[in-house]
Amino acid sequence: MLQRLATKLTHRIYELPVLVLMPHSRCNCRCVMCDIWKANSEKKEISTEELAKHISTFKKLGVKQVALSGGEALMHSNLWKFCEQLKSIGVKISLLSTGLTLKANAADVINHCDDVIVSLDGSKEIHNTIRNIPSAFEKLAEGVQELKKRKPSFRVTGRCVLQKQNFRDFFNIIHSAKEIGLDQISFLAADVSSSAFNHISELPPEKKEEIALDLRDADELEFLLNESFVSLKKNYQSKFIAESPGKMLSLAKHYRALNKADHFPRKKCNAPWVSAVIESSGDVLPCFFHKAYGNIYQQSFAEIINSEKAIAFRKQLDITNNPTCQKCVCSLYI
Repeated sequence: MLQRLATKLTHRIYELPVLVLMPHSRCNCRCVMCDIWKANSEKKEISTEELAKHISTFKKLGVKQVALSGGEALMHSNLWKFCEQLKSIGVKISLLSTGLTLKANAADVINHCDDVIVSLDGSKEIHNTIRNIPSAFEKLAEGVQELKKRKPSFRVTGRCVLQKQNFRDFFNIIHSAKEIGLDQISFLAADVSSSAFNHISELPPEKKEEIALDLRDADELEFLLNESFVSLKKNYQSKFIAESPGKMLSLAKHYRALNKADHFPRKKCNAPWVSAVIESSGDVLPCFFHKAYGNIYQQSFAEIINSEKAIAFRKQLDITNNPTCQKCVCSLYI
């Protein structure tokens, strides 16, 4: 607690509870709202040898939770050695996955990870269309069921990006999440305003129209959500749906704001002070949406996270008024 307070006062990181690692640059889906798969030919990967150089720093900074993101982390050439290195300092590992190869890797996933977060975009036909993989839903379901078969208590949750192609499928998404055996499902809006997820920059207008809700869509989403607060009340109360009704309504508000018809929902976030992102290129970012502080192939992680550039960034960052933060779809608060 004292270290967290020292960070807040000085903007120097003394404790970093959360670390997001992108082990490599590839993905096995071709989602309409994400461009990570377009980097498949680059084959950038953080080797276990490179990771070993930073393990002692992660321990010193008190890293407690590591999220293996991507892309598809299961495509890393030596993922289980990667996990063993992280486990050596006592961290908990969350694996973010498309689910396509979960069944084949189920035993190793259970042995090396503490939980799995899968992407679920809709009922079968809609999920497969968005993922651009004909049998994506079926493989996801088989993977989750295999994990649960091997270890019923193993936690598997879902994350869904609500966007133009699936928001009307909301009730079916909840049904599908239960049908395949997920323990929880959470929702966020699509990012169309940043260079995250391998976007070159903010998406062009024609691409935004394919993904983001227009004003009429946003109104329809709000109607569906209000209906769900009654018909799915128990799912909200039990936290099967992770977000509160108020948080869910903020998704419609976010899309209205993109259409300049509302203010963006107010964010409560301290991600740059409690977490960091290391991309497959070696870039170290304060979060998914802000620019890199430095690169682990040029400096140590310790030097980067508390460099003059990083401290100055945190010192001047105003979450409420920063344009990038205002449009953020995935805030973190610890």
